[in-house]
Amino acid sequence: PGEGPIWLDDVTCEGSEAALELCPAHTWGQHNCHHGEDAGVVCAGKDRCVPPQVRLVNGSSRCMGRVEVLHKRRWGSVCDDTWDMADAQVICRSLGCGTALAAPGHARFGRGPDPIWLDGTHCTGEELTLAQCHLHTWGEHNCGHSEDAGVVCSGELRWGQRGSGGVRCAQVE
Repeated sequence: PGEGPIWLDDVTCEGSEAALELCPAHTWGQHNCHHGEDAGVVCAGKDRCVPPQVRLVNGSSRCMGRVEVLHKRRWGSVCDDTWDMADAQVICRSLGCGTALAAPGHARFGRGPDPIWLDGTHCTGEELTLAQCHLHTWGEHNCGHSEDAGVVCSGELRWGQRGSGGVRCAQVE
């Protein structure tokens, strides 16, 4: 069983949805279940169904902070070398946090611990997740943690609310 908050309950997908957030469910964070009922997924094919997981840390809300990505079961930071508003918009959208207001660099939300996973990230701003952006090789970078990228988003969208790009929800961890 899992631990921590339970974010979704009574998710009723038909099977034709392109993403979990397009399935009907209870309001984000409202549930009447326990971790003994946690759901799981078995994917067909190597690395095909789980995009890089993203979180924002050291901010005053879950919708602002230093960008961290999960790779090989370790959280690491993103270098700010090419970090811009388009990249920030993708992060905000994927986390259900509205639109990007700022894409601060220079470790504005503190220096992250090793590793630095990504450098040279290029998003158009239209992608639904970071996995759809052009990403350099994981773990290859020419920066230090003084260049950790951050994001400030407009705020949290609730399940079923429409944001730019359609229905979105917060990250499922």
